[in-house]
Amino acid sequence: MDHVAGRKSGLSWAVHFSALALVIVWVLPTLGLLVSSFRTTDQIRSSGWWAALFPAVQNETYRTADPDEARVDLGDGFYLVSGNIFVEGGAAANLDEIVREITVWGASSRAIDAYQPDEVADLGEGETLTVTARGDYEWRGTADQIEGRGARIFVTVSAPPDFTLGNYQNVLFDPSNREGMSKAFFNTLTVTIPATIIPILIAAFAAYALAWMEFPGRALLIAAVVGLLVVPLQLALIPLLKLHNDIGIGKGYLGVWLAHTGFGLPLAIYLLRNYMVGLPREVIENARVDGATEFQIFTRIILPLSFPALTSFAIFQFLWTWNDLLVAMVFLIDSSGETTVMTRQLVEMMGTRGGDWEILATSAFVSIAVPLVVFFSLQRYLVRGLLAGSVK
Repeated sequence: MDHVAGRKSGLSWAVHFSALALVIVWVLPTLGLLVSSFRTTDQIRSSGWWAALFPAVQNETYRTADPDEARVDLGDGFYLVSGNIFVEGGAAANLDEIVREITVWGASSRAIDAYQPDEVADLGEGETLTVTARGDYEWRGTADQIEGRGARIFVTVSAPPDFTLGNYQNVLFDPSNREGMSKAFFNTLTVTIPATIIPILIAAFAAYALAWMEFPGRALLIAAVVGLLVVPLQLALIPLLKLHNDIGIGKGYLGVWLAHTGFGLPLAIYLLRNYMVGLPREVIENARVDGATEFQIFTRIILPLSFPALTSFAIFQFLWTWNDLLVAMVFLIDSSGETTVMTRQLVEMMGTRGGDWEILATSAFVSIAVPLVVFFSLQRYLVRGLLAGSVK
């Protein structure tokens, strides 16, 4: 019997596997963004984020030194240009810091793997070029051949893992970068924090009244709140924007705060009212018998006991407002771009920097970093707030 009683049901295993699958689906893209945000452009283009800890094979193009400045007369009409492509190309500061190794190389874009390291390439009429695995090269030829621009060298290198903070420096702290995220980050905070606090303040008062105060029409108000939960947001955008323009609010932070407050109030009142109505009646009635006013009951009893529900809604509202683009486009963002939020900035960067994956990955991770911190710091209240009152 103990063995049978200790068995887990099939439903329990299904729940566990489903939870594990959700965790994997959620964690893997986040981890990929985080790893990619610290990788260099060449590393991202050569391998996926899951191979970030292994050497990457990548194709690169360099050019020898300028013959007019670096060529050496060998006598008999021949000249030599020598050097190291990694040092001259900026991939290494000096010879001691070279960590790449050339596996194959070529002198033409049509055959970038034509030669092995140390192999001599015959470029015709006595002109030769050779490259070592370490990047040292020698380019020999006549005066007519060793002139003009340096010769191009196409190499396939094995490069060790390379991580950098330069992506974050470029995205957050470079004042010359007009596509940086720092201004959009603070604009988003300016929108999100008031748009989270204001509806909670209003909804807490309304929820207490609907839960514990008797007045005519209370049931109709509760039904109206439930009905507003299913009204599509898009229906109210144009009329609300017209109202804002008529009363002089226009586009701006005040308009977007009021819009988010209005759209968030039905859910806030619904969640908080359902939580508050489940609080012990005896505590509230005893407080009334002792002479406490409704405001004192609300501030000293209801609010402290409702902290899990308040936190649950705060998480929902914060995440919704932080990731919002539609409401911000309608009520906030104008042609000046001074009030652009992060979602809008990411959309613009997808168009202008679509190939710069290191910038896009860094910007995307910056945009989700704050929601992650908020969620994990308050997640212990989320389940308590949502399930309160559902189990008696």
